[in-house]
Amino acid sequence: MNSFQYKDGELFCEDVALKKIAEELGTPYYVYSAADLRTQYHNFYNAFKQTDRLICFAVKACGNIGVLALLGSQGCGADIVSGGELHRALKAGIDNSKIVFAGVGKTEEEIKYAISSNILMFNVESMQELDLLNKCALELGKKARIAIRVNPNVDAKTHPYISTGLKNNKFGIPAEKVKDDYIYASKLKGIDVVGMHCHIGSQLTEVSPFHDAAEILLDIIKDLRKKKINIKYLDLGGGLGITYKDEKPPSHAEYAASLAEILKGEDMTLIFEPGRNLAGNAGALITKVLYTKDTDEKHFKIVDAAMNDLARPSLYDSYHTVQSVDETEKTVTGDMVGPICESGDFLARDRKMPDVDIGGLYAIMSAGAYGMTMASNYNSRPRVPEILVDGENYHIVRRREIYSDLTGPERVPEFLNKK
Repeated sequence: MNSFQYKDGELFCEDVALKKIAEELGTPYYVYSAADLRTQYHNFYNAFKQTDRLICFAVKACGNIGVLALLGSQGCGADIVSGGELHRALKAGIDNSKIVFAGVGKTEEEIKYAISSNILMFNVESMQELDLLNKCALELGKKARIAIRVNPNVDAKTHPYISTGLKNNKFGIPAEKVKDDYIYASKLKGIDVVGMHCHIGSQLTEVSPFHDAAEILLDIIKDLRKKKINIKYLDLGGGLGITYKDEKPPSHAEYAASLAEILKGEDMTLIFEPGRNLAGNAGALITKVLYTKDTDEKHFKIVDAAMNDLARPSLYDSYHTVQSVDETEKTVTGDMVGPICESGDFLARDRKMPDVDIGGLYAIMSAGAYGMTMASNYNSRPRVPEILVDGENYHIVRRREIYSDLTGPERVPEFLNKK
């Protein structure tokens, strides 16, 4: 489903004109389609209807509590990687029994917060973490439910920065070692071994790496059963890609079919942790042209959004489709850049794009994931608002920051205030 469509030459999100939001709230701003979010969630969930399953949205992809509350209302859980993300999920009303906690550097404070919140389980990344979990659980008089994250050494065939399942990555425990670690975990008084986890990378456009990883995990699970260690949850992580440009990622049905045969007859609940796959194409960043500039080498569109608002192009050299909010057939080739004092501040580079003049609007598409969650206040730029559109109505789910927000937590030390 694509809720971003032109109507009478003007770009809409569902039934709301993007230009109307700009006129009323200013630019830049992020906008998300509630219809797209619902549709993607249910398409994913229904593809695996032959088995017990739980979809836990990766909060790192789009952490706005309005978006989380919408997904939670559909039955979605949360995949978190910090105490802050746990706070967001609970604040949004996500069922605590549908929250899984991953990440290689969980602190003692975060662990105790999650145990006290009675989350579904921790995805353990190291034996030192496991020992700390056991210690915290015993101190709290509770048991911590855990899965161990297995590193299956499977090539996800994606960008190196978002590949996480190879031996040289920091994540998880090598598959050849993990059985001994499960035996050790099963003997700890503060630990309840309930699952197995892996996550091999993000933005995958083939199903074979998922299939290969699942086969490796199932072999380990079968060996553990012989040792009376019963795995109730198989968490296969996230990573299913989306279309930014010309990628052709597998459908949810193709993903489910690739796992159907090897999972047939297995009495486990499957957990998936999609982030980008649910939210990526449900969002866009709307920005206004401030100036146009021509040099001997290049044409520039200078817009009011920047790398602090959407970091992916600068960080990964990622491609985001650029559309004009007022439909036009005029095109120009050049760079779309922002006001940040960095040469790396670009949203599109050497791109043939709609030729929009000063005051006109662009929509940077597929920005619903790893957009606002990676935004910063670099150059002391207030972060932009987030808007959730549902049918004919739009809702401000995060207001635009103002200058006082930038300095609110800061203080001038007393010795500088003395006369």
